[in-house]
Formats: sequence, structure tokens, C-alpha cells
Amino acid sequence: MKPVPLRFKKLTLGLMLVLPIFSVNAQNVVSLEQAIALAQQNDPWLHGSQLKQQAVEHRSIASSSLPDPKVSLSMMNLPVDSWAFDQEGMTQFKVGVSQMLPRGDSLAIKESQLKTKASMFPLQRDDRKAKLATKVSELWLEAYLAQQTISLIESDWTLFEQIAEVARASYSSAVGKTRQQDVIRAQLEIVQLADKLAEQKQKFESAIARLNEWLHIFDSNNLAETFNFDTQPVAFSVSTSLPVIKLDNPAMLKASQYSRNNLALELANHPAILAIDVKRKVSDKDVELAKQQYQPQWSVNASYGYRDDMPSGDSRADLFSVGVTFDMPLFTENRQDKQLAASIAESQVIKTEKLLLTKQMIAAIEKELRQLKRLSQRQSIYKDQLLKQTHEQAEASLTAYTNDDGDFAEVVRARIAELNARISALKIDVDALKTVARINYFFAEASTKTSAITENTQRSTRQAGDN
Repeated sequence: MKPVPLRFKKLTLGLMLVLPIFSVNAQNVVSLEQAIALAQQNDPWLHGSQLKQQAVEHRSIASSSLPDPKVSLSMMNLPVDSWAFDQEGMTQFKVGVSQMLPRGDSLAIKESQLKTKASMFPLQRDDRKAKLATKVSELWLEAYLAQQTISLIESDWTLFEQIAEVARASYSSAVGKTRQQDVIRAQLEIVQLADKLAEQKQKFESAIARLNEWLHIFDSNNLAETFNFDTQPVAFSVSTSLPVIKLDNPAMLKASQYSRNNLALELANHPAILAIDVKRKVSDKDVELAKQQYQPQWSVNASYGYRDDMPSGDSRADLFSVGVTFDMPLFTENRQDKQLAASIAESQVIKTEKLLLTKQMIAAIEKELRQLKRLSQRQSIYKDQLLKQTHEQAEASLTAYTNDDGDFAEVVRARIAELNARISALKIDVDALKTVARINYFFAEASTKTSAITENTQRSTRQAGDN
């Protein structure tokens, strides 16, 4: 059998460089939308939040009830010489009942406070879902980047093996300009490519493992199955197409229309900010409760005393008593006054929490916007210039080499440059989507209206901004 001519091998190499091979495993594929939906549906934190809300709602009902009345039973004034119940007129069997009354309107205020606190949990769940969407998007995109990078490397793997084979054949036949260092260089590139492939597989498996945490099936009605971790899915891949993630509020983020004040007003609708508003209302109720400590606390009591007949047979009248007791908050300087001052200070602290969170959100949005701007510029550079130029360079070096007019090392360098450019372009696209996902978190809105309290707070915030 005649050996294959070296020139034919070079032409074959050229065709393989033009026609890359892709291999895709379509089994157990999870799209970004599916991953986000699964994470939000199977988050135990959300279920725990619902239980906490139910607990607070039950406590609000319990807190509006009066304390249980106290009943007393006693034998009074028994003579110690005979222990006879009918000997003395003062001897009686007494039944009493007393009822403690709360200070001022403290019960109604406590009930309102707990109802207000319960309205904070839906906002916290909305914030949690928004954070889950961002977190899962980043993990999913990391897995996608590694998966597609693996696909790019594997598509060039055969080509680099063909390069090495051509180099060996050229060097063995002593035809052409191939040198021993070219053969070694081709083998070295294959080894480095294998290392890069192993690195990307490591990143992919790591991203899948972290993503799997959020896809764990949670069923509150079947906890035995929920805690059976061996039944949960472990191995899966992500979609092979890059998802589309758009900015939720692009008009406000345009450079020509950008305003920090308008952005702050928009952020006032964020669940995390609304939760702080509710928290402040809860703290305001603490101030009202502290003011009730200046009111006296009343207690009503009544008793009935049964007396036996006299030894002579004459009857004795039974006795009935009724009365009230109350405390007198006269010395308020070191108690009530300090408690009220502490409650007011705590309420003011929550106002600073809202300001701090708003500032942090604005700073984070501006940081992400600047990053997105630069990533968009890099996308244009790669799309319009780099990808095209690296491909043309690879084609030109290959054509020169197949015509025995080029350097083998230049073919390898050009091909590596093209592969790296494609990987870099892919990473830029993924980083841009990650940035958009992080920006969209700040424009999450509450899915339910908590109460008129929250709406009034938003109205007051807007009025303050207008003024």
C-alpha cells in the first residue's frame, strides 16, 4: 500500500480546520428557566417563611385577648380551739375571682404590631425569589460557559492531533521545512489542550454540583422523600443555546435619562426596601407600647363569702365583696422615660438601615452598569474584528503552509489564537448575561400588596422626593 502523500495530508488538515466537529449530549438537559423555576419551587426557606408568618398571625390573635382571670378558694377565720365552721361569725368559705386589665390600648397596639410584622414575610419571600433567580442564573451560566468551552476544545482536538500527525510525517519523510521542534511543539499543544480540557471539565462539574443544591426536590407533605438524598438528580447538563436575559428597566438605566433620585424612588418598590418600611412600622408600634406604660394598670376583683348558721340555728348572711386595684406610675424617670427613649432610638435606627440599603443598591447598580458597558464594547470588538481577523489569520497561515511557503509554528499559533478568541468571546457573552441578571435583581417587585401601611409609606417617600 502506497503511503499517503504529505501534500494530501496537508489538504486534509485544511479541510478539518474549516469543518470543526461538535458533540452534544442531549440527555438530562436543564434550561435556565427550568432551573430558576425548580429553585423557587423547592426552596425550604420559602416554606419556613410561610410557617413563620402563620405563627406570627396566630400570636396576633392571641395577643389581643385578655389574660385569664384568676380564681381563689379559701377558708377564712377558722377558730383554732374547735375548728368548727359555725362557731364564729367571721368564719366563712370564700370564692374570689380577679381580672387584670392591660395598660391603656396596649392589647390593640400589640395585635396591630404583630399583624404588621406578618405582612413583612411575603416581602422577604419575594426578595428571596429574586435572589434565587440571580444566584441560579450565575451558576447556570457558569456551567454553560464550561460546557461550551469543552465543546470548543473537543471540536479542535482532532485538528491538533492531525497537526501533530502531519508534523511527524513531514519530519520523517524529510520533505518540507518541518523540524523536530515542530513535532515537539505539536505534541506539547495537545498536552496543554488536554490540561485545558480537564480544567473546564472541573469547572463544569463544580458548577453542576453547586447548581444541584438549588434543584433538590422539596416536598413539605413528604419529608421522608425530601430527606432521601440518594433519589435526587445528580448528573445533568445545561442547554446548548445561550439564553436571552433582558434588562427589566432599560429606559431608566439609559445614560441620557439616568437619575439617582429617580432610581431611589424606583428602588422603593423593591421587596427588601418595603420589608424595611414594614420593620419601621413595627418599631413605631414599640414606641406606642412604651407610651402605654404611663397608663395605670387596673385589676378588678370580686368575692363571695359563705357563712354557716349559728349554733343556735339562726342563719348568718353571706358576704359579697368587690374592688379594684391599680398601680400608680409616678416614678417614671428611670423606667418609663428610658424605655420610651430606647424605643424611639431603635425606630430611628431602622430609618438609617433603609438609607444604607438604598445607597448600597444604587452603588451596586452603577458598578454593574459600568461593567455591562465595557462588556458590550468588548462584544463589539470580538464580533466585528477579533473573531474575523483570527480566523483569517489561521486560514492564511494554513494556506501558506499547505503551499510549502509557511511556517508550521505559525499554523499552530494561529489556530490556538483562534480557539482562545472564540473562548474569550463566549466568556464575554456569559459575563454580560450574568451582569444583566444581577441588575435585574434590583428591579424585583413585590408580588402581593402587603397592606395600606406599606402603600402609605411609599406615598410618603414619593412626596418627600418631590419636595
